[in-house]
Amino acid sequence: MRETLTPLRNAFAAELAKLFTLPAIRLAALAAVAASACIAGALASGGEGPRPAAGEAVLFAVPFVQACFVLLGVLPMTHERDGGQLRTSLSAVPSRARFVLAKTSAVAALLAVTATLTVALSLGAAWVATRVGEGVPQASSVNAAALAGAAAYLALIGLFAHATALLLRRFVPALVSVLGLVLLLPPLLGGTEHARWLPSRAGELLYTGGDPVLTAATGALVLGGWIVAVGVAGLAALRLRDA
Repeated sequence: MRETLTPLRNAFAAELAKLFTLPAIRLAALAAVAASACIAGALASGGEGPRPAAGEAVLFAVPFVQACFVLLGVLPMTHERDGGQLRTSLSAVPSRARFVLAKTSAVAALLAVTATLTVALSLGAAWVATRVGEGVPQASSVNAAALAGAAAYLALIGLFAHATALLLRRFVPALVSVLGLVLLLPPLLGGTEHARWLPSRAGELLYTGGDPVLTAATGALVLGGWIVAVGVAGLAALRLRDA
């Protein structure tokens, strides 16, 4: 068992180190945190109409910053391919499955930390804004579970983008495909029966709820199913293309 885990642990550490050397990834993570904090703070600070409570302001910002998490998920794998480093990485880690598992684990760790910071700092910014803004904010109906669900959704949607990048490999096709599926297709399908099975609509139930068919747990399972299906297809494609 130890002989099996050591190469995987070393590959994970190497992939994690690679992530922190990419300026685009650091900028995307910073943009996610900053954009969410600014949006939540601006909403909670007041203006025309009723002011939302801090928790509601944070949840309102989630759909706007998910594009940053899509970018975070797409960049690590497409940088390998577009930058010509994929062959070197596969030479260092000959097992395709181990390479994908190490890369995915490193990306998942990055997304989880970034999502947690995004929600936490946005909540802090919104809370401060409610104290200095004009008027009285509405009573909050958001609990800790909804905020944790928002962080989980952002991390999972980024992981779905990573799985798509593993399959498509190129930056532009992967980014356009995920943004189209996450941002454009749900409004086009509207309230139809099929819309709830899309990755973003299903995953959003982690912090919104309210669907008559899916719960937060089953919505997370649907999003997880998308991630697994696309990721397995990406691993198969990696084996075929680079064998």
